[in-house]
Amino acid sequence: MSTSRLGKLAELRRALPLTAAGLFVLALTMPVWRITFEAPQYVQTLVVELYPYPRIAGDFQEVASLNKYVGFYYPDPVYVDPNYAVHEKAIDVPEWVLGPVAFVGMAAAATIVSLLPTGKLERGLVALFGGTIAVFGAMAAIIQFRLYQAGHTLDPDAPLNGVDGFTPPLLGDYGVANIDGTAWLGPGGYLLVAGVGLLAVAVVLRDSPATITDAPALVRSGWSRLRDRVRRRGADGDASDEPPTDDDRPADDRPAAQNASEPIAEGSNATDDRPTGPEGE
Repeated sequence: MSTSRLGKLAELRRALPLTAAGLFVLALTMPVWRITFEAPQYVQTLVVELYPYPRIAGDFQEVASLNKYVGFYYPDPVYVDPNYAVHEKAIDVPEWVLGPVAFVGMAAAATIVSLLPTGKLERGLVALFGGTIAVFGAMAAIIQFRLYQAGHTLDPDAPLNGVDGFTPPLLGDYGVANIDGTAWLGPGGYLLVAGVGLLAVAVVLRDSPATITDAPALVRSGWSRLRDRVRRRGADGDASDEPPTDDDRPADDRPAAQNASEPIAEGSNATDDRPTGPEGE
C-alpha cells in the first residue's frame, strides 16, 4: 500500500469505519445480551449471558431449573449443538447460527467502504450506515419475535401450568410467577452500539478530509458550538419572560405635538393663531 493511501486512511471518515469493523469482530468474542434473574429461592442474583452464536454463559443451568416450572425453555439452534441441554419442546431458532455471518459481513463492508476512492466514499458511508441499522434492527426484531414465541408456547405439562403467556423484552424488566428478570446489553452489545456510533460520526464527516490529529480540535469546536447554542436558547427563554420595555414597543408614526413653550423656528410655515387688530397691522 502506498504512502498516500496510508495517509488517506488517517482521515476520520476512513479511520472510523475501520475501527467500527474491529469492534464488530471483537463483539463475537463477548456476550451481546445479558439477563439477570431474582427469585425467592436464590439469595444472589442469577445471570445469563448469550453470545452471537449458540452459546450461553453464567448461571444458565440454575435459570433453566427455574424456567422449567413454567415450561419456558432455551431455544434449539437446530443445526449445531449448543453448550446446554435442549428440551424436546423448545422452539427452533435456526437463524442463531447466522450471528457470526452478520457481524463479520458488516465488518467486511465497513472495511471495503473505508478503502473507496473519494467521490464514492461519501455515498458508501451513507449506504453502510443505513445497511448496518437495517441488519442489526432486523436481528433485534427476530429475537423479539422468538421471545414472544417462546413465552406464548409454554409447556402445558409444566408444574405451574396456570401461568399466562408472556413476552420477555429484548431490553427491559419483566416478571413471571415469582421470578423477576431484567434484560440488557452485554459487553458485546455495547461494542455494537459503539461501532454504529462511529459510523454515524463518519457519515457526518463524510465531506471532510479531517484526520485523526484533527479530532481533538473537532471535539472542542463541536462542544463550543453546543454550549453556545444552549446558552442562546437559555438567553432567549429568559428574555421572553421579561415585560417589554419602551425600546421593545413598536414605534408610533404619528407626529408628536409641538410644545407651545418652544419658539417657532424662523422661516417656519406655522401660522400664529393669535387675533390681530389694528395694532397688529
